[in-house]
Amino acid sequence: MIVNVGGRTDIVNYYSKWLINRLNEGYAYSRNPLFTNNVSKVSLKPEDVDCLVFCSKNYKPIMKYIKEINEKYRIICHYTITAYGKDVEPNVPDIESSIETLIQLSKIIGKEKVLWRYDPILLTKNYTQEKHIETFSYMAKKISPHVQRCIFSFVEMYKKLEYNMPEIIPFTADEKLEIAKKLEKIARENNLYIQTCGTDENFEKFGIHLSGCTTSEILEIANHVKYKDVKPKGMRKGCHCIPSRDIGAYDTCLNGCKYCYANKNPDLAVKNYKFHDKNSSILLGKINETDKITVAKNISYIKKEENNGQISLL
Repeated sequence: MIVNVGGRTDIVNYYSKWLINRLNEGYAYSRNPLFTNNVSKVSLKPEDVDCLVFCSKNYKPIMKYIKEINEKYRIICHYTITAYGKDVEPNVPDIESSIETLIQLSKIIGKEKVLWRYDPILLTKNYTQEKHIETFSYMAKKISPHVQRCIFSFVEMYKKLEYNMPEIIPFTADEKLEIAKKLEKIARENNLYIQTCGTDENFEKFGIHLSGCTTSEILEIANHVKYKDVKPKGMRKGCHCIPSRDIGAYDTCLNGCKYCYANKNPDLAVKNYKFHDKNSSILLGKINETDKITVAKNISYIKKEENNGQISLL
């Protein structure tokens, strides 16, 4: 089972103590976002977890635990560092602090387990094509010795984004092509493998790989084990990732990013945070008597091979 630690909210940044408690207990409850009385019990025992997939904009809160987590679990860490300032990402550390933390993280767990995300790319009067290219080039030079892969995407213009961030200037097809070509050139100059995520738009003719951010290949490189060739079952259209179990909750991320798809609005996340208890078995609130609890199926995606008649994990 692949466990997603960061798809619905930034658990690492705001709920690390809760996460450590859950890892120590060996399980967490996860509420269905659509049918809220349906709750899954997800095993977090190391033998049941094929990989813990982290995604965060700030790993500082978990740095003192990450070495031990890495020793017990197979992990990968997506680290999102973009060009945006407080006007777009109000509660995210600045670029220099983020790069410094990424470097520390890489030194502890290894560069093959750290993936730099420069996404989503969006345009405003302040964040022009030139601004993105300049910032990406600066970051790539500093980050490239400490990661092997860079993932980027263009912002998806979903309905609530038009309300939360009306200053966005929609891309033209030519603008996307121009940015993609320039990003690839910078990545190539810095020996970075570059790929898209969450889209079916194809820039492969420019040397940009079309992929998901959590694939069998990525997990194999990070953890040195063979994973099954599993059909993608992403969270949204254009997602090429293999299936995972998310233990977070929507409308709970305090980063306040104006482009966020996981929060209806920042104010709701602040209100919901008041219901968080680091000692609870579920991220938000508690388990209720009316909840219908189901034990999540523990389907392993790690290949098994036969050796002299014996079957063992690689």
